[in-house]
Amino acid sequence: MRNSKMNHAPMGWNSYDYYDTTVNEANVKANADFMAENLKQFGWEYIIVDIEWYSKDAGTMRKNYQYIPFGDIEMDEYGRLQPDPARFPSSSGGKGFGPLAEYVHSLGLKFGIHIMRGIPREAAHRHLPVKGCGESANEIADPSSICGWNPDMYGVRKSVCGAQEYYDSIIGMYADWGVDFIKCDDICNTNLYRENQYSAAHEVEMLAKAIEKTGRDIVLSLSPGPALIEKAWHYEKYANMWRVTDDFWDEWDLLKAMFYRCELWQNHVAEGSYPDCDMLPLGRIGKGFDEGRYTRFTKEEQKTMVTLWCMFGSPLMVGAELTQLDEWTRSLLMKEDILKMVSNDYTGRQVERDEKHAVWSSFNKQTGERHAAYFNLQDEEQTICLDWNQIKQFPIEDNQPVTELWENKDYEADGSVLSVKVAPHGVKLFVCK
Repeated sequence: MRNSKMNHAPMGWNSYDYYDTTVNEANVKANADFMAENLKQFGWEYIIVDIEWYSKDAGTMRKNYQYIPFGDIEMDEYGRLQPDPARFPSSSGGKGFGPLAEYVHSLGLKFGIHIMRGIPREAAHRHLPVKGCGESANEIADPSSICGWNPDMYGVRKSVCGAQEYYDSIIGMYADWGVDFIKCDDICNTNLYRENQYSAAHEVEMLAKAIEKTGRDIVLSLSPGPALIEKAWHYEKYANMWRVTDDFWDEWDLLKAMFYRCELWQNHVAEGSYPDCDMLPLGRIGKGFDEGRYTRFTKEEQKTMVTLWCMFGSPLMVGAELTQLDEWTRSLLMKEDILKMVSNDYTGRQVERDEKHAVWSSFNKQTGERHAAYFNLQDEEQTICLDWNQIKQFPIEDNQPVTELWENKDYEADGSVLSVKVAPHGVKLFVCK
């Protein structure tokens, strides 16, 4: 059921890391303008409005609540959430995100939104009708299925009249708006329910069925993680992306742990099917929490993150405020010779890993291009020594030169063995054509 007409993992911008719950229409347009002018040519194309776009009081109590309990929301007569017109003026008059999506499309980009699974609690409490059937919201809502960190929604019951119709109605509305990407939250891992962490699997299926009915190519992304490896078949069948980690931020321990997660999921990357390492916390982030900050990752750690995400084949979503990018961060997002590895033509695999280092390889089955990356997982510089011929995807002739892509520098092996110094938490990424 999933959209498999994708030649590479999605690449784009998501509002969450910088704006938290407070993004508005002007912010979205500014970032879309920047992407179209500076990044689109390198493969970046999605503009995603993240959580709480329907909230009228989002961010007003941030010191106490990220998500205000039973806050003031914008909703239509069928219990379908709508953009807050004060933050998104073009949505007034029942237009929804249609005008904003049209603006993004006019730039040659694609438009996406974040949603919470289920139906608004307020719609259930008010017994609002479900569009397209005779049932009401309270009849399909499951009050025993809730999110542990966001108070806005009830889950939707399984196999009851009106449940699929509800999902059909909201997804049909999104399709009419021109939505190209849906990030659904509290669904990949319903971690409040430890005995059944995939308790909303039926809602994933209803979402996929509703998307299929629209006839529109809409990417379905599932959050949060960690995704359950034993449910890989289900994610692959019904979704395009699923988070393999909980929220990822700019901490080395979280980045180091991603090597394990990528090892676990590496065999599940395929066309239209992308385990998701979460957003890239680069540049300026965190304004929704305070005044914002520059990423805490060192430059070496930033290169390690981008290299791992690309070699693994993860979707790439930048959380920075794009209009405030410094030259260093901008250069990371324009490394075409590295970013291209998220294409379906490349297959990335871990070669070896221990507490001190990791090695990954990537092979392009169309061109024969080969990559190998040395990752230093230690807190001090180390020399990593490897025999190229031990890497199944990277056999080279003795003394054949290879190019390191971050430095754009040629290296020559001693026979088939290359020894190279790698900075703390850093990486050397080699290509052989």
